[in-house]
Amino acid sequence: QVTLVESGGSSVQAGGSLRLSCAASGNTFARYCAGWFRQVPGQEREGVATISSDGTTMYAESVAGRFTISHDNAKKTVILQIDGLEPEDTGTYYCAARRGTDYCLPIPGEFDYWGQGTQVTVST
Repeated sequence: QVTLVESGGSSVQAGGSLRLSCAASGNTFARYCAGWFRQVPGQEREGVATISSDGTTMYAESVAGRFTISHDNAKKTVILQIDGLEPEDTGTYYCAARRGTDYCLPIPGEFDYWGQGTQVTVST
């Protein structure tokens, strides 16, 4: 079993930045695909970025250029840096992971392990 714990969510003004962190523990694996997703009430969970253990990244078109995903394999941590926050970025942000690096895409149904989420609220 793998446990994921997100942190770093906050209430910020538009134009600001946040750094979300996802720490993994338990029976982690060396080759993985990890991702960040966000969800607002009444809407489907949306994938925003993924990173594989070899460092390959992928971003949703809506966040490209503002979101940066990175990892520290030694610390078993995945980071989502968000710059130029917009009110539309408001939501609960979830970290997810699965074994393997093939087809590491931000598709919620492809992931086996999920964190509890961290809230991001962006005001004008």
